Amino acid sequence: MIFENTGLVGLTSDLLYLDESAAKAGFIRWQWEYYRATYDCKIEDRQNGGEYFLRINTRAVEGKLEKSDAVLAIEAVYLGKATFPHGLEYESPVPKPVLDDAARHILELKALLEA
Repeated sequence: MIFENTGLVGLTSDLLYLDESAAKAGFIRWQWEYYRATYDCKIEDRQNGGEYFLRINTRAVEGKLEKSDAVLAIEAVYLGKATFPHGLEYESPVPKPVLDDAARHILELKALLEA
């Protein structure tokens, strides 16, 4: 599930501040390479026992990720259900409590990045 109109897409931040803000909002920088990074936030479906990951893709617009002053731009925000052993599935319906939790994390990160 791709989230549209989150207000996050297009926002930029230096790597150090983005890492700090993402951590405060419940995200960790999971996958990264020199020019892109993915931040994940794990959301548990307490009713059905599933796990979902709210994922934010970023790309360096200045510098490389090996330096804390690299500037990253957010490119996409999406949510996937964890599948065994280590995949994400994006097509199945998402329970409302999981969507509400995802929206809360998105708004929290947006507020931190716009401060």
